[in-house]
Amino acid sequence: MTTRRHYITTTIPYVNARPHLGFALELVQADTLARHHRHRGDEVRLLSGTDDNSLKNVLAAEAAGVDVRTLVDRNAEAFAALRGPLALSFDDFIRTSSDPRHRVGVERLWRRCAAAGDLYRTAYEGLYCVGCEQFRTADELLDGRCPEHGTEPERVAEENWFFRLSRYTDRLHDLIAGGHLRIEPAARRNEVLALIAGGLRDFSVSRAGTRARGWGIPVPDDPGQVVYVWWDALGNYVTSLGYGTDDPACTRWWAGSDHRTHLVGKGVVRFHAVYWPAILLSAGLPLPTDILVHDYLTVDGRKISKSGGPTVDPAALAAAYGTDAVRWWLLREVPRVGDADFTPDRLVARADADFAGGLGNLVHRVVTMVHRYRGGAVPSLGADRYAVRPLLDVCGQAPGRIDAALADFDFRRATEAVWTIVEEADRCVDATRPWELARAERQGNTAAGERLDAVLAALITACRTLAEELHPFIPGSAARITAQLTAAGETLPPAHPLFPRLRETVDQL
Repeated sequence: MTTRRHYITTTIPYVNARPHLGFALELVQADTLARHHRHRGDEVRLLSGTDDNSLKNVLAAEAAGVDVRTLVDRNAEAFAALRGPLALSFDDFIRTSSDPRHRVGVERLWRRCAAAGDLYRTAYEGLYCVGCEQFRTADELLDGRCPEHGTEPERVAEENWFFRLSRYTDRLHDLIAGGHLRIEPAARRNEVLALIAGGLRDFSVSRAGTRARGWGIPVPDDPGQVVYVWWDALGNYVTSLGYGTDDPACTRWWAGSDHRTHLVGKGVVRFHAVYWPAILLSAGLPLPTDILVHDYLTVDGRKISKSGGPTVDPAALAAAYGTDAVRWWLLREVPRVGDADFTPDRLVARADADFAGGLGNLVHRVVTMVHRYRGGAVPSLGADRYAVRPLLDVCGQAPGRIDAALADFDFRRATEAVWTIVEEADRCVDATRPWELARAERQGNTAAGERLDAVLAALITACRTLAEELHPFIPGSAARITAQLTAAGETLPPAHPLFPRLRETVDQL
């Protein structure tokens, strides 16, 4: 099998407030992809981090009556600390205000684009949405308000540096339309192509230092200006690899990866699928290969948000219901296309149905039967495999189905592929009725004993396959199943309940 190299990144969120479940969705999706590819033997580097240099952060600090550094450090730590509650396996975590790799890389990226003739300074007046950290045109507003944040942009007039985005219109169209830069799902790709077809305008890539309150990275050779936060933030995908230094990681993981995959929310597609590729083209760097876009989580139909909307604390959820219950809901319930409405009841219902009622019940039944009928020793399949062939076939097909689903950025379909093993194993038990085979064996029926061996062996194979394939999705639960199914040909005495029901904790959050 050919080893592939995957560089997988999340967006880096503003730290104007503590993290919410909407961003946890992206973290868990990225972690699942990373674990999956590692499990298949590929080389993987998973990056996350925080966007510290935003005007939103400055304004949040002013509103809270604290200095910007205090607020940024406190909230950035809360994002980094999600590693434990969400069982994240990122290899690197970058903070744009304090990581020494970042500023030097941003400066180099700026100078490379300047050398290409793509930066110029000019006066500008426009409508600026602080929530988006983006100038908005009048035709992008709904009743004079930002469609993303529902706020009225402020009118800003100043002299800034601009990037010649218009120069890259045709190249971006061809790269995306030709599939060299893959954007999934297709509706998001079509959205980007329509944006490009409508004409790309040069965009401002700096802000007056006074308006930024002096917070951010100064423009090289123009210290009165601060690098625009999106230019600053997008650069993290290469600055974290040592771009701007002699670190070989940049060559290995950016230029040398088979897949450079960005996971992003639908609200920031423009920045990742248009601005960022154009900057890379200008700087002479390879483009990402895949931009995978997810929709939003909502509460009562309203987008979960750090400010101005409902919020749900992912760490508190994990503490109340368990890490894997949170991960499983995010992966099993959120569709590939469309927003998903969250409630604790829905999380609990899914965990109780799948963990306690499905997976836990299956593993407990199988281990109990192995101990009852074979003293805990797992029998061999033997020659009598006819009755269990459908189950063995499903176990063999599941990995390929999971691979295909994750290649399409479809986590719900991937979890359904795993769940076919549970469903087929239950059907196998119902069809073969091991307890009747055991009774017949005790009455001297040798053939029934051989059939029972095959059934128990196939069921253990199914449980082991489940533990293997569930690891990227719910690593803690997968490890518990593996521990129950020891590798030395025996099983541990059945632990019950392997997955306790959560219903009674619904009102504790």
